[in-house]
Amino acid sequence: MAIALLDINDSNLQLWHGSTHLQSPGYALLVDRQYRFGNPARAAARLQPRDINTRYWWQLSTEPLQPALGPARHTGDLVHAQLQELHREGGQPQEILMAVSGSMQRDQLALLLGIAQQCPFAAVGLVHRSVALGSLHGAAGRLFHLEIQLHQAVVSELAQRDGKVELLRSLPLPGAGLLQVQERLVEIIATAFIRQTRFDPRRKAITEQQLYDALPDALRALGRDGETNIEVSGYRAGINRGELQAAGQRLFSSAREAIGTPQAGDRVLADPVASLLPGLAAQLPGFEPLAADSVRRALEHHLERLVQREQALSFVTTLPALAGVPAPAQAAAPNTAATATAAPAIPAPIAPPRPVATHLLQGHRALPLAATGHNLGQGWRLEHTAAGWRLHGAGATALVNGLAPGTEQLLGGGDRIRIGTDPEYLLIEVTA
Repeated sequence: MAIALLDINDSNLQLWHGSTHLQSPGYALLVDRQYRFGNPARAAARLQPRDINTRYWWQLSTEPLQPALGPARHTGDLVHAQLQELHREGGQPQEILMAVSGSMQRDQLALLLGIAQQCPFAAVGLVHRSVALGSLHGAAGRLFHLEIQLHQAVVSELAQRDGKVELLRSLPLPGAGLLQVQERLVEIIATAFIRQTRFDPRRKAITEQQLYDALPDALRALGRDGETNIEVSGYRAGINRGELQAAGQRLFSSAREAIGTPQAGDRVLADPVASLLPGLAAQLPGFEPLAADSVRRALEHHLERLVQREQALSFVTTLPALAGVPAPAQAAAPNTAATATAAPAIPAPIAPPRPVATHLLQGHRALPLAATGHNLGQGWRLEHTAAGWRLHGAGATALVNGLAPGTEQLLGGGDRIRIGTDPEYLLIEVTA
């Protein structure tokens, strides 16, 4: 079966599997002790605000969920449930390649891999989504990617060297996410309704939800025509593009500050939703909205490099460039891209005898491994050496990859350990 491709951005998670294409924003709605995700949950966000959570991808952790939302213990449980729903509705792929944001911290990446271990699919690749997108595009100057999440935006700067695109930095922009911009847009539009019709669509939850639902189509119309009408509960208000530009001011100023002084040839690739925000293109020189399927195309191009079935997953932050860079210096080296394509996308492990392991997974828990070793319980302990990890001890039966461990057997990323009847451990490497 084909490998499914999953783009993890909570403003619009996307899964491609064969002819199936799913879109599911990071909204979780509690209904009768069960969860609904994505668009059905978003459609109830203003109607049932106490039963909605939109922070679980952004705040992925195993800390107790505050406020509580049904049976979920923490945000990791909600992420697990949405991944299962995407897997089920996406045709139950056996393998999934994941593209994730650079705003995810090291421990969040480890937890995500641990959650995937508990899902009915195998995670076979993990790549920085900005790097994947940047590999499709060249730039005569600097290359940036502007990612719009629900609760923040992220600017990633990419470098182009020797036919490769690699990550330089990812900088979150707090308070500049899609939800904050939407709230400001709704405030401006509601003021226009009051001024023109004396009707305030925010007075009731049902009409406020209707206004939120009407917002995407209204923004598309403003992008084409500059003016449009919005109708809610029989009332109609006229809006023009200029009135709404103030809504994104925090995003505009934060993005400009992150990018710095504009330079000739700069290119700012932006998630598709950014093209709907009035005024953003004018604020960022080199602004270029991406196509909705850009992540899919990038992952398909790099599929062979990104799939890691026989080794611990590494977070890939460097890929061969797929587009020629228009700078003259780059044009003078036509064989560079071909050379880069043949090179491995993932650096070789530091310790040649065994793949590097930095974390120990058990269920949803990702435990960092310390150089001083790690107690597994029941008389067994992992001890660190320059060549890899060794399992030492006696007591309950211990198995490594289903077999009795050798006395001096070296362990590393991808090895599985079971002590007695305890849940299985998995050694993995997480790279920032």
